[in-house]
Formats: sequence, C-alpha cells, structure tokens
Amino acid sequence: MNESLLTPGGVSLAQWRALYRGGAVRLDSVCAPKIVESAAAVARILAKGEPVYGINTGFGKLASVRIGDDDLGQLQRNIVLSHAAGTGAAAPIPIIRLMMALKLASLGQGASGVRPETVALLEAMLAGGLTPVVPAQGSVGASGDLAPLAHMAAAMIGVSEIWVDDRRLPAAQALAEAGMEPLVLGPKEGLALLNGTQFSTANALAGLFEAERLFQSALVTGALSTEAAKGSDAPFDPRIHQLRRHAGQVETAAALRALMAGSAIRASHLENDTRVQDPYCLRCQPQVMGAALDVLRQAATTLEIEANGVSDNPLIFAQTDEALSGGNFHAEPVAFAADMIALAICEIGSIAERRISMLVDQALSGLPAFLTPRPGLNSGFMIPQVTAAALISENKQRAYPASVDSIPTSANQEDHVSMAAHGARRLLDMAENATAVIGIELLAAAQGLDFHAPIATSSVLAEVHRHLRRNVAALDDDRHFYPDMEIANGLVRSGAIAAIAADLLPGVA
Repeated sequence: MNESLLTPGGVSLAQWRALYRGGAVRLDSVCAPKIVESAAAVARILAKGEPVYGINTGFGKLASVRIGDDDLGQLQRNIVLSHAAGTGAAAPIPIIRLMMALKLASLGQGASGVRPETVALLEAMLAGGLTPVVPAQGSVGASGDLAPLAHMAAAMIGVSEIWVDDRRLPAAQALAEAGMEPLVLGPKEGLALLNGTQFSTANALAGLFEAERLFQSALVTGALSTEAAKGSDAPFDPRIHQLRRHAGQVETAAALRALMAGSAIRASHLENDTRVQDPYCLRCQPQVMGAALDVLRQAATTLEIEANGVSDNPLIFAQTDEALSGGNFHAEPVAFAADMIALAICEIGSIAERRISMLVDQALSGLPAFLTPRPGLNSGFMIPQVTAAALISENKQRAYPASVDSIPTSANQEDHVSMAAHGARRLLDMAENATAVIGIELLAAAQGLDFHAPIATSSVLAEVHRHLRRNVAALDDDRHFYPDMEIANGLVRSGAIAAIAADLLPGVA
C-alpha cells in the first residue's frame, strides 16, 4: 500500500486521490513542534483566567456561559457526545478515512490547540484501519460538519462504533484490540475535533475524483459513438476551438481527434456523404465536455485550497497566546464546488444519453434499429436506452444547487448555513448513475462498430473494443442484458476504459 506523507498546507490533490483509492497516510514530523506549542498556548490562555469561547465557555448560543476549571474536561466530552447526533446509513469507509486524513492535516498545522497524543491517536487509527462508523446525514455545513465529526471524535474517546475490516465493533473494543487507549479530552480538544469542513470536503473530493474518471471514460465512449454513427471529425478541427479560446474545449477537441486518428471508418465516408451536419451530441462534444472539464478544474482548485486550510474555531495563535473566534467552519466554498461538480456530472451523462438515443434510432444513425441484426424479433438496445434516460432524469433532479439553500440553526445563532454536506453527499450517487449511462454507451457504441466490420476504427478505439469483447460478446439475439451492463459499468467505474487511452486524455486534478 502506497503511503502519502501529509505536509499540512502543501498536500496535493493526487495525494488525496491516492488516499481515497486506498492508500495509507503519515503526518510529516515537521508538524510536531507546532502541535506542542499550540497545546501549550491553550494552557497559557487558560492561566489568564479570562473567558475564551470553546475553551472555558459553552458553545453556540450558550457561549456566554462560563465553565469552571474543574469541568473543562467534562465540557469537551459533553460536546462530543451531544453533537454525535447524526442519522441515516453509515457513510462509506473511503469517505470517512479521507475525512480523518483531512482532519489530521488540519490539526497538524498547530492552530487548533490539541495535544500531540490526540493527533497521534487519529494517525494510528488511520494506519491501523480503524474507521469510525459515521451516519451520513445531519450536517448543514456550518458550524462545520458537527454531527459527522462528532461521531468520529466519539469513537476516539471509546464511544460509538468502529469498522475494523468488515467487522463493526463497539469503539472501546476496537481500540483495545488494536492496543490503543481511548482519548481523554483536554481543553479545546473536543471542539477542535468536531469543528471543521472535513466531512463535506471529503465527499466533495470523492465526487471530484469519480467525476474525473467519468469524464475521461465518456470522452472514449463519445469517440466510439462518433465512429459507430460514421460521424465527422471536422467539428474537432483545432482552428474552430482556438477561436473560442476555452482551454477545456481546446483540450477536449484535441483528445477526440487523437482518439479517432487513423480510423478507416472515418476515411470510408470522407466523400459522397450526403449528411451535412451531425447532431449536437456528436458535433458539440468539445463544447459540452470542455465546459465540464473547465468547471471540474475550478472545483478542484477550490477543494485543494480547502483541504490544505484550517476550518476549526476558535483558532489558536501561539505566538501571541490568542484564541480568535471567526467563521472558517462555514463551508460555502465547498458547497459551491460541490454544486459545480454536480452540474458537470449531470451534463457528462446527459450528452452521453443523447448519443445512445441517436445510435438506437435507425433514421439518425444509419444502423439497424435498436442495434440488433433482427429488429422486431429482438428488442436489442431499446430498454437500456430507457434505463439511461431514467438515470439522467434522476441526475437532473439532483443537480439543483444545494448552496442556495439555508436554514437557521442553534436558536438563530447560526442563521446562515452552506448545505455543503448535502451538496457533496449526492455526488457519488450521481456519478454512479452517470457511470451506468457511460457503460450503456460503451456497449451500444461497440455494437455499432461491429456492424461496420471489417472496416476498422482507430488503433486505440479498436483496443477499447477488444477489451470490451473479451468480457462481453456482441449482441446477436436478445439475452439477459443486466449481466452485460454490470460488466460494462465495472469497466467504466474501475477506470479500465479510460486507462487504455490515458495518454490521450486531459486530466482534471
């Protein structure tokens, strides 16, 4: 297993991607002095005897309530237990591991006032494969992802549950079996653990990484569909896109040209083709997919900044022994990024569904009706196109911006919230829907190419076709379609299709 060294403030998206895909993580030792000094600053602040939010006061609307020194440990334990009030199904383990690593990187910057042993436990749990069970619902994205992070913190103090491999154990038992002691929270530590945007950011990053793979796979299947329909590559001419100047559009057109380069199918209809223009789903791929690429890259920039920032509150400035209360926990940047990713996922799938619809329509594609050699007796790809349409409609409904919503909480103390967690949580489901659509397009486009044999497509698209045919036979007479779709979806989901053409495809992050 590859291990990423987390140097807080300088972690790349590639490192976060590797961790999400199953990699290990270790905090850079350069953080140790900062963590020690931050914890010492909290002790010095307490020694002044003044009320400081989050350290010796209540929380939220109860910030005016002063807490005595003897109760400071109980105060931090109470905030963890009371805020561990999420609901719904447990969030996926890769998401929670990413959330933990994001929190580790944030604490490692020495602005949260936690002790070295607190950071060490979080790091040890990641290294040992101990993943807190975190209900996915309950955060409004300010004051941070309180409920999800509180469930993480609860597991660290020996309450709640922890995943160990495929076992769901009581937290105390899981820690004991791993040779770890439950954390006894010091001043400020409970709040530091549960305040921040790490749950929203983890979900948004996961959505970004899946969208990148989806985007690249859809470029390949889009080129396959263009070949299957004997579409023109003239709309991909670089001179067209250089005049408009959008980077994503220019790069997407270049990728489509490279994917189709050397195609005998394209050469076979350069002359005497009565068609004047292809439908938009073929002709406007650079414009639509290029716009999606630009939006995904903008979201990636936002999320890379967020992942390297500190969204705790209050923040500890050790040099001046100050605890400054602000609003870095407000996840509006993450909410906007999640909304952009949702729009891109929706459109990537939407234009792909139109290509499937075009391929099954004999009048538009010139191929046998519903891509079956014997239409009528056989339905061919009739219903897979319906499935694709259903999935795209679901994604359209989910693509409505979450960031424009808000609902006051905490007796109106927290009167404007980001809904970042809600906006980011939908992304994996949306990506899965779009993955299924791209899987259906892969099957349909490959079937279309089969009708052009022995005329060959480009070398790279021919390899994509061969890879699919090693797993799924061409459709002659109707058969149980679901297994074919599951195999194709798996090839898209795993990145196997994109990997064949990896050198030709632009990346997002």
